Amino acid sequence: MMFRDREDAARQLAARLQDWKGRNPLVLAIPRGAVPMAAIIAEALDGDLDVVLVHKLGAPGNPEFAIGAVDEAGNIHVAEHAELAGADAARIQAEAREQLETLRRRRAQYTPVRPPLNPEGRVVIVVDDGVATGATVMAALDAIRRKKPERIILAIGVAPPDTLERLRGKADEVVCLMAPFEFWAVGQFFADFRQVEDEEAVEILRRFAERATPRADAAGS
Repeated sequence: MMFRDREDAARQLAARLQDWKGRNPLVLAIPRGAVPMAAIIAEALDGDLDVVLVHKLGAPGNPEFAIGAVDEAGNIHVAEHAELAGADAARIQAEAREQLETLRRRRAQYTPVRPPLNPEGRVVIVVDDGVATGATVMAALDAIRRKKPERIILAIGVAPPDTLERLRGKADEVVCLMAPFEFWAVGQFFADFRQVEDEEAVEILRRFAERATPRADAAGS
């Protein structure tokens, strides 16, 4: 099985999440790839759209291999395999400081005219196209949990079974469309897995906010 693209995966996830339509869910994308998906899901469920900002911490000599993640409040999630990958405490702290600066720049770019939407007391749906090690998503779920949402739902296209099992302990509900044992990379399960650039993600968030503002004004009138 393979998704045509992220839109295909998003529409399948939205169909699985229809029970939350009418509950004003807060749909949070993990940038950048999940932003187009989260917009589709938020629109289908009549929810709000925002991003949850976390950044992976790369292994020494292999920055694409995640040995942890940091959220925009500076909280660090360290993966169990970090030490085996050659990352000591000093390396992790240095990498976290560098990536935290990236997150601060990204927040200023993504939501320049308002603060992040507050998850407290809300049904929160965290969206990602796929998960490999799970370090980044776990950091995102921990960051959201600290803000006391009513419920956290993780909605993802694909993840290996062992990672999926770890994620179930972090969310109240996990919706995953595929959990193949033969898993090498998220992109292998998408016919079109083009990179989503910052400019595209920002434009999607801007357009969604413009649509949501008249809806909110009408609800309050």
